[in-house]
Amino acid sequence: MSATLEPQRAPRFALARLIAGQICLHACMAGMRLATPLLALSEGYSPMAVGFLLALFALTQVFLALPAGRYADRHGLKRPVGFCVVASFLGAGLAAAFPVFAVLCLAALLTGGATGVASLSLQRHVGRAAQDANELKKVFSWLAIGPAVSNFLGPLTAGLLIDHGGFRAAFALLALLPLVTWFWVRRTVELPPVLQVAGAPPNRALDLLREPLMRRLMLVNWLLSSCWDVHTFVVPVLGHERGFSASVIGMILGSFAIAATLVRLALPLFAARVQEWVVIASAMLITAALFAVYPFMSSALTMGICSVLLGFALGSVQPMIMSTLHQITPPTRHGEALGLRLMAINASSVLMPMMFGSLGAVLGVSVVFWFVGLAVGAGSRLAWQLHPTPPPHQSASAEQPQ
Repeated sequence: MSATLEPQRAPRFALARLIAGQICLHACMAGMRLATPLLALSEGYSPMAVGFLLALFALTQVFLALPAGRYADRHGLKRPVGFCVVASFLGAGLAAAFPVFAVLCLAALLTGGATGVASLSLQRHVGRAAQDANELKKVFSWLAIGPAVSNFLGPLTAGLLIDHGGFRAAFALLALLPLVTWFWVRRTVELPPVLQVAGAPPNRALDLLREPLMRRLMLVNWLLSSCWDVHTFVVPVLGHERGFSASVIGMILGSFAIAATLVRLALPLFAARVQEWVVIASAMLITAALFAVYPFMSSALTMGICSVLLGFALGSVQPMIMSTLHQITPPTRHGEALGLRLMAINASSVLMPMMFGSLGAVLGVSVVFWFVGLAVGAGSRLAWQLHPTPPPHQSASAEQPQ
């Protein structure tokens, strides 16, 4: 690892502060993703309505991703994250004050959009600090621990509060978490801007897709994102049908997050020994197999075991994808490339839960698992073709995020 990332050359807890801030903001959204559909189900709304509600968590990101990526390329980290803190606080706070379906939809838009834009800004900031491919895998493995931890803390905390204090108490606590994010991020020192070439034509996002590697990466990322979406959607529905409490459903989703955290803790130890495309393709095949058997798991224990195994598989993917993306795009367009990725997967996340809801209402939620598992298994061939070659203009210097 380069000297720029060693603790004696930079504040010891620089990256840890960013991860802590990401955990708090993401936990707010993760808790809302559990609490809002459970409230809707308890009030008699159909699986289709729940699918629509979950889709709204991704809708704002579809429209904000590219502008937010370009904004981060120009302004760095703290300014976009500050806006996200305000939006997330307002979303969860409104749900606590007015827990009705229409306000839950607004809360989904605000908290989902805020989390996506903040994650994009953090990923760009940390990616610029890495010197080579091995460092990229390491820092993105550490950064990816944040969402994994928050996907455990958010649903579990929300589930416990719902059972013992009601939905208002859960929403109120979730609203406080974004404020803690600003405590951790506000001391960050911005990295020097990457200057555009004088007289260069304006960038167009679709130009990035002219590269075959980028197209493959986007498709693979979309398939894997669909797996996260279907798991988040189907587990609460299955749990509700089988009479599980909110706490038990939260623990099943939380076990997935714990497994994802553990595998991401291990990845930095093996970063120099693994290839990105090998990890991604293997994870896709394992996920397809687990989705085939998941609907047959009738108890909370067996569903939890499948959730853990799925967490191990899918948890290993994001650092590899982020490392590949930073290697195949120029430094001046990292934010834009991250925005394009975020826009693509969240456009899918808007449509897929509604499709999941429609399929679940007509054919049963088991069919949703099998359909997505078949698609991700077939798409694993694309992952073997991801062999990134760093562009000649890869940044020669970087600084530790502070």
